[in-house]
Amino acid sequence: MALRVETCSTSHMEYFEVETPVTGTVWKINFQVGEDINQGDVIMIMEAMKMEIPVESPASGKLKELLVSEGDQVSEDDVVAMIEVA
Repeated sequence: MALRVETCSTSHMEYFEVETPVTGTVWKINFQVGEDINQGDVIMIMEAMKMEIPVESPASGKLKELLVSEGDQVSEDDVVAMIEVA
């Protein structure tokens, strides 16, 4: 399972769109918007097919936006978070 990451940039900031690797349920969110995050940190844990699937940060920066809440159903490749990298 690969985590797809899209990048976009505005001004001097670069953003990473974090997408879900599979269809499932957001089980637990480990960070809040505005918190610093390191590459490899587990942003959230999804549940799919009775398995826990970690969604890791693709880069170090600040968690700019969370687009889901615990308990939300998501599809494969949905954007669930934005990471701001200076």
